[in-house]
Amino acid sequence: MDDRERLALAERAISDGAADSIEALVSDQHDSLTRFTHNSIHQNLDSLQTLVQIRAVVDGRAGWASTNGRDDGDLALARNRAIAQARFAPKPIVPVRLPGKATYAMPQLPYDAATADTPPSARAEAARKIFAVAEQAGAWAAGYVATATSSVVVANSNGIRAAFSGTIAATNTKCVAPIASGYAEAYSRRFADLDTTAVGARAAAKATDAGELGTPDIGDWTVIVEPPALGELVAFLVPHFSAQRIFEGASFLADGLGRQYMGENVTLIDDYAHPLFATCPFDGEGSPTERVTLIENGIAKDFVTDMEWAERLERRNTGHYVPGGAEGPYPRAVVVQPGQRSREDLIASTKRGILVSRFWYIRVVDQRKAIVTGMTRDGTFLIEDGKLKGGLKNLRFNVRILDLLSSCELSDETVRTGGYSYGMVCPAARFDRFSVSSVTSY
Repeated sequence: MDDRERLALAERAISDGAADSIEALVSDQHDSLTRFTHNSIHQNLDSLQTLVQIRAVVDGRAGWASTNGRDDGDLALARNRAIAQARFAPKPIVPVRLPGKATYAMPQLPYDAATADTPPSARAEAARKIFAVAEQAGAWAAGYVATATSSVVVANSNGIRAAFSGTIAATNTKCVAPIASGYAEAYSRRFADLDTTAVGARAAAKATDAGELGTPDIGDWTVIVEPPALGELVAFLVPHFSAQRIFEGASFLADGLGRQYMGENVTLIDDYAHPLFATCPFDGEGSPTERVTLIENGIAKDFVTDMEWAERLERRNTGHYVPGGAEGPYPRAVVVQPGQRSREDLIASTKRGILVSRFWYIRVVDQRKAIVTGMTRDGTFLIEDGKLKGGLKNLRFNVRILDLLSSCELSDETVRTGGYSYGMVCPAARFDRFSVSSVTSY
């Protein structure tokens, strides 16, 4: 469907409803994925899902229902179910209200038609380039090449009519050599901008340059983390900027705004319009999304809200509602501002340290204090006298993320990175005291 058709579907979903107010969110998610391993494609996936989510409000209470159907009978069934739930729902602390008409500041160039229409043959050719690099290096590659189109429309009985479509292309690869493995990735709103040859070359070089793997000492190290690794750490801080989590005391920000939590060189912003994001300018209930400075020069400046939490905390609505979100409003486009020196300069100025390509299996040890544990993966190297001196066995760490960001240096280039549950724009970083607690055998 196009925006006009999605809007018509949303308007049908909210018609003839015996509710005080009602809204419909129509989302189209088109995911195309080519997955490979051992230099061979083993899976092609093409999935298109249309979801209609209806929220009805009766006497300040809300009820929800959803359907994949598009005909009037499916919509009426879901609508009536939402209304019935609203009538029997417990009375909330703050009566549920839906926003009124609004205008939106669209990001630049969020949608690329060629990316939306990328055929499987183009993804296969992009994967073939990775295979060629891996084979030349005596390694094999595993990973994926993917494109996605996300479209959303919100309509409600108060006059909200909001529509957005955006595209994303991504590749992620691990090259495996006889002794070590290496990782690289790339993201773009345009499939044509993905250089899979370069991605494969980065991953293959990490796998083949490792040599015999050394064993790092247990204790505190100077560690340089590349953007995928920094993104995985900062992703564990993102929920702390939810108004609900702060109110419940589950965030470090419950200690108060205006306090120094990180180093003076650290600034975090939630910016849907950042060129590397260019994502939706409204939230799941149609409120305009603001650009919110979360941390500025290490000082906590703000957090995100939605209609409910803005009223409960007597703050402005920043437009970060998540339909059915268990943690309340949520930042969705976090940017870690860059520093002054390149990644290469950070390495060159390190007397003795460790370079980390990525982390995996990170788990929370203490949520309120932002303490996590995890392991390195696919490219861990020793640094001596400003040069990479060969690969290291993977290590386990236990760190408090706020402590790391209180004594760090950030590189001057930011890239898009992400995982299954987050997306982020961030640079590489050097941490002065990174606690290595144990070492693996590989």
